[in-house]
Amino acid sequence: MFDGHNDTLLRLASCPDPVAAFQDAAGAGHLDLALARRGGFAGGLFACFVPPEGPRDAGFAFTPGGYVVAMPDPPSTAHARRRTDAMVACAHRIAAALPGQVRLCRTAADVRGSMTAGVLAMVLHLEGAEAICAGLDGLEDLHGQGVRSIGPVWSRRNHFGAGAPFQYPGTPDTGPGLTAAGLALVGACNEMGVMLDVSHLNAAGFWDLARTSRAPLVATHSNAHAICPVPRNLTDDQLRAIRDSGGLVGVSLSVSELRPDGHNQAATPLAVVLRHMDHLLAILGPDGVAIGSDFDGAVLPEEVGNAAGLQRLVAAMAGHGYDDELLHRICHGNWLGMLERSLA
Repeated sequence: MFDGHNDTLLRLASCPDPVAAFQDAAGAGHLDLALARRGGFAGGLFACFVPPEGPRDAGFAFTPGGYVVAMPDPPSTAHARRRTDAMVACAHRIAAALPGQVRLCRTAADVRGSMTAGVLAMVLHLEGAEAICAGLDGLEDLHGQGVRSIGPVWSRRNHFGAGAPFQYPGTPDTGPGLTAAGLALVGACNEMGVMLDVSHLNAAGFWDLARTSRAPLVATHSNAHAICPVPRNLTDDQLRAIRDSGGLVGVSLSVSELRPDGHNQAATPLAVVLRHMDHLLAILGPDGVAIGSDFDGAVLPEEVGNAAGLQRLVAAMAGHGYDDELLHRICHGNWLGMLERSLA
C-alpha cells in the first residue's frame, strides 16, 4: 500500500524520541514501522500540518441538521515555518537513524526503489502552505529539504486562498478562490515539479487551480460529495475535471467524510468506503482512484483502526469484486504513476 496522506509527523514531532516512537508507537498512533509492516503500508505522503491554536473543538456547534465549525485564523508565517521545520527535521532524523528501514524520497524512482527493497518510502507534503511567504520565499528551501507535494490551503484562509469549512451538510462552493499569490504558487510548483493537492480547497479555489495548473489534478485525501455532502468532498463536476486532467483521488478513511450522515463514529462499516470507491471509479476510471488514509489525523472505521488493519480494507475490496489488477492500481500503482507524472 502506498498512501496519499497521513499526519504522523505532527504526532512524532512532539515526542521526546521521534525515532523510537516511529519504530513502535505502542498504541499511541495510527502509523509506525511495526504497524506498517503488519498492514503492508510501504510508503506514503507524510504531511507537515500546522494545527490551529486552542482546543480541538473550538468553534464547533451543532445545527438543526448537523454541525458547523467556525473557520480558524491562519498561523503567522513565522510560526508555521517553525512548526513545519520541526516536522521536516523529524522526517530527516528518522530516515538518518533507520537506514534500510525508512527512506526520505524525492523522486518517483526513489519511491519505487524503496518499495522494491522493502524500505518504507516517505515523501514530504505540506498540508496548507502557511510556511511559505506570499512572495514565495521559503518554497525553494522547503523543496531542497524534500517537500514534493503541497496543498495550498487547509480548511482556513491564508494568503494563497480559502479552504473548505468543516460543516454538515454543506457545499464546497464557499468563499473566494485563489489569490494572486496562490496563482503564483501554482505556477512555481508546476515549474519545480511539486505536486499540487486540491484537498481542502473550496470550489472557487479548485477551479482556479484547475484552470491554471499544467499538471494533473490530485486530491490526496477526499471523497464523493454525492455520498457524504460535506464541503471537503468533491462534487461530480470536480471529479470529471480531475479525470479529464489525468488526475487522481485518494479515498480518505475519515469517517466524518465517508458517512452519509456526517457522523464522526468509528462504528462505520467498510461498505461505506466501498460505496465511495464505486462512485469514484464510475467517474474517474480504474486509473484515477487510490488511498489517502488520513492516519493520525482522523477517526477511522474501527475495522481498519490503524495501519495494521489495511489488509482488512484490501480484503473488503476483493470481496466486493475488485480483481487483482484493480487492487494493485488502487493500493499503489496509481499513486506511483501519478508521482512519475507529477514530480521533477
